[in-house]
This record gives sequence, C-alpha cells and structure tokens, in this order.
Amino acid sequence: MQIPKLHFKDLELHQFDCVIDVRAPSEFTEDHIFGSINLPVLSDAERVLVGTTYKQESRFKARKIGAAFIAKNSAHYLETELFKKERGWRPLIYCWRGGQRSSSFATILSEIGWRPTLLAGGYKSYRNEVTQLLHKTKPLYQFILISGHTGTAKTEILHVLDKFSLQTVDLEGLANHRGSVFGATTTKQPSQKLFESRLFNRLQFLDPTKLIILESESSKIGQLAIPSAIWNIMKISPRIEVNAPLHERAKYLTTSYADLIEDNAQLSQRIEFLTHQHGHKKVCEWKNLAKENKFSDLAKDLMFFHYDSRYRNSQQRHPSKTLLTIELSQITKNTILKAAKKIKKITEAFVF
Repeated sequence: MQIPKLHFKDLELHQFDCVIDVRAPSEFTEDHIFGSINLPVLSDAERVLVGTTYKQESRFKARKIGAAFIAKNSAHYLETELFKKERGWRPLIYCWRGGQRSSSFATILSEIGWRPTLLAGGYKSYRNEVTQLLHKTKPLYQFILISGHTGTAKTEILHVLDKFSLQTVDLEGLANHRGSVFGATTTKQPSQKLFESRLFNRLQFLDPTKLIILESESSKIGQLAIPSAIWNIMKISPRIEVNAPLHERAKYLTTSYADLIEDNAQLSQRIEFLTHQHGHKKVCEWKNLAKENKFSDLAKDLMFFHYDSRYRNSQQRHPSKTLLTIELSQITKNTILKAAKKIKKITEAFVF
C-alpha cells in the first residue's frame, strides 16, 4: 500500500493521533513541529557514522549501516512506546527532508497494519512555512501593545486578558525569559528556531481579522530576536500605557523576581552585566544593596538609573498612538483585574 504524503500547508495536525519526529535528538532539540514526539530512528552518533561512511567509503555501505540502525531502533519502539497502539492509530511522520528515515519507519508501521502519513519535504518544508510567515511576508495581524515602565505588571495583565478569552501572545512566555538583564529563568531559553516554532503555532490558533494583544518588548527577549515580520508590526502598533509609582513597581518586582532574590550569587552576576553601562562604582553600590537584602531599594535604583531611561528612549525611537493610559496607584490582584477590564472594554470597541 502506498503511504500518503501531504505538504504542511495542507495538513490539519489535529486529524492525526500523533506527530512523530524521527530525526536525531539534537535535531529535535533545536526545533520541531509543536506537539510532536521524538522517536529517533538514528541517534546522533549513528547519524554521524552513516554520514561519514557515505562520504568516505560508499553510499551502499552507508545504506546498509543505516538500515540496520533503523530496524534496530524501530523494533525498540514497537516493543515499548508503540506496543499498545490500536489498529486504527494514525500517525504523521517526518524527518529532515521527508527521505529515508521517515519513509523507512512509515513502511514498517504500514506493514504492521497502521495508517501512517508522511510529511512531504519533511521538517525543511515545515521550517519554510515558519520562515515565510515570520520573516518574509507582511502578516495582516492587528496588534495592540501593553506598554509601560519595568514593574508595571504588564505580563500579569496580559495573562488576565487571555483568561477573558481575548487574543493574546505572551512572547516572554514563549521565549522563557522575562525580558531584561535579570529576566532569565532557572531553565534555559529555547533555540531561535524553536522560539519561532512556538510563536508560529500560537498564531495558527488566532483569528488574523481580530485584534491580538501583546506586551511591548525590545527587539530581543534575552538572547532571542523577535522575528522581523512580527517586530515590524509591533513598532507601529497602537499602545495601552500602564503607569505606577516607583515604590509600587519596586515592591512588585521583589515579589515577581523572588527566585532571583533567593540566589544572591546569581543576582550579583546579573548586576555585573551592567558594568560597561554604569561603571564599577555604581555596580558595587547595587551589589552591596543586594548583600544587605535591601531589594526594594535595589529595584528602585535600577529602575531609576537603568530601565526607565531606556524605556523613554525606546518610546522616542518607535513612537505610536496611545489608546489609553492606566494609572495604578497600587499594584495588587484587584488593580490588575480592573486594568484588564478597562483594556478589554477599549479593545472590544476599537476599530483600526
């Protein structure tokens, strides 16, 4: 029986019971189709051996070695992960270009009686779709940005708006970073490609004819760049400005960055990154505040001397229309909820 092949743009991923990436673990870690699982038919070491044999000896010998590895690894999956799959199970399978690895695995599954489908062109064709949307076209998305100085609870407001069933994109969540020199979390950021896959997947679930709300960001979140097509829209999108007093913002930051406060060595290291911008004397003052557990004073000083001026400069470089200014005299769960309700009201009435 011929195994069907479909191009990514013609797929409805939810129609498949499982999406299987048979590439090597390092390939999968760098990027993969959102929701896929990794059942590598060649490990990283096996893939290197097959490639080296192909280049240095012969194609025929490389294919024999590769086939042996694929058969061995496929047998392992049949005895473990796939053993309990029912007869009607329908997986989508892909490798790098839709070649030997995916077709070999799909053939084995098909001979058993399952109904696999192959992704035509493999991961590479999927990646072309991601690149086309995020870098090469002018998407027709309509964004509104929540902007404001550091510590004005913008991310938390965005999460409340998402619970209101408004269309939102949490770029910092997708990037696994809080968007500042102190914003790294305990787990590392994804690769640039995987970040883009996460964003691509999120956008697929949104209606491009309706407003999408994002938090205002710089062009990079940690080490990751916002894709150019999305960034170009963000630069000219209207904003909702959130303001709060410096002392309230400082209090909020000491809570939201509690994980960093608990690790003085890590906090000191992050402060050290600011030496080239503020000099050794100022950085030493900040480190001493951290050592003395004066975290509220540290937050206020960092915002006053570092973050606030950079925010003002960013606003001047990318001026855009302000739809609404929200003043938070305090930052609490209640005031955040009220701010989100105001934003919901104005966005529902807004027409581009």
